[in-house]
Amino acid sequence: MTREINIFWFRRDLRLNDNAGLFHALKSGIPVLPVFIFDRNILSKLEDKNDARVSFIHLCLQNLNTELEKSGSSLYVKHDSAENAWKEIIKEFNVKNIYCNHDYEPYARKRDSTLLEFFENQNIGFHTFKDQVIFEKSEIVKDDQKPYTVFTPYKRKWLEKINEFYLKPYPSQKYFDNFYKDLTFQIPSLENLGFEKSTISYPDKSYSEIIERYKETRNFPAIKGTSRISVHLRFGTISIRELAAKATEASEKTWLNELIWRDFYAMILWHFPYTVDAAFKSQYDQIEWRNNAEEFKAWCEGKTGYPIVDAGMRELNSTGFMHNRVRMITASFLTKHLLIDWRWGEAYFARKLLDYDQASNVGGWQWAAGSGNDAAPYFRVFSPELQTKKFDPKLEYIKKWIPEFDDPFKYPQPIVDHKFARERVLRVFKQALSK
Repeated sequence: MTREINIFWFRRDLRLNDNAGLFHALKSGIPVLPVFIFDRNILSKLEDKNDARVSFIHLCLQNLNTELEKSGSSLYVKHDSAENAWKEIIKEFNVKNIYCNHDYEPYARKRDSTLLEFFENQNIGFHTFKDQVIFEKSEIVKDDQKPYTVFTPYKRKWLEKINEFYLKPYPSQKYFDNFYKDLTFQIPSLENLGFEKSTISYPDKSYSEIIERYKETRNFPAIKGTSRISVHLRFGTISIRELAAKATEASEKTWLNELIWRDFYAMILWHFPYTVDAAFKSQYDQIEWRNNAEEFKAWCEGKTGYPIVDAGMRELNSTGFMHNRVRMITASFLTKHLLIDWRWGEAYFARKLLDYDQASNVGGWQWAAGSGNDAAPYFRVFSPELQTKKFDPKLEYIKKWIPEFDDPFKYPQPIVDHKFARERVLRVFKQALSK
């Protein structure tokens, strides 16, 4: 019988340092084989063969492998459904335990539940740990043990509970000698996975200089006033504990507030998984959306005739990123001005955003539509013109992404009048919510 090993399954945690599940796997003392699975069930749903996230993951795996080679180890990468991949892996190796970190999305929860049953039948331990958030599931709840659905009291409890224990890093590097070292594996090429290399560039992990001035700079899309760290949080190439520790030390707490929102939305998705495709406030599912396909196409392509909206959509299509203030403006415009179902917009963002996170994206879209928990009230309709005057007064952001802005023959006229659209959405929402 071949010697016994443990496995660490990389998922949303593509780093070796301060990784909870990896720490526990290595500390077990049994050699640890690092594994990553390109899940066919996920990849098959991606529409674009040059999807920037697949390229980003592939690059991260190469970097991980380079680090592992320093310890004499190698990353074992499979391309299959998770279920099939694990059936093959346990045939190849004498696996005692599998370690990984929690994932809170409905698909991942169903997958892990199925795998748990399979591993139990094989007498293999399956151990998962909290890693991608500071507080998860029911760690922050009301006094009656029910989940918060309003952000401010959740935030208050979060801040009361936070201390050094929750921010302490896991010293995984102390146990790197325990990586499995007998074999060297090849990472499949992007072409073998059915994808092409994306031309989109990725932000670095620098964020410290942003934290202190974040409150003053975060709303202005023409300047580098945000950290762009979200893609690294999404794929776990940086530790949430490291970021939260830095944010709690900062004299200004606005950046920390964003991290708390991230925990909040992850908690909401855990307790209310139906919100992925249904309104948190069920009465909002009564809204009669217009869902005009031509208008949706204009929104997607950045050709609505509303410059701040169009600049945002063009930035998204070109870079895989959209400034957070502009995300709110474009989402409000789609749902309120065009009366197009928030799920259409959420799905488009899911296709294009490099930092796409289901919990935060669904939460953000339902906030904009008014249908979510602690959402903007339905009668709050962003004026693109006023938003432009406040946050892009010199039109620097707009002119960067709309070079034809000053040419009335090339830049389209607005596809809907703001005053008319506002009156229409108030009427339609009021009618639906009065049923």
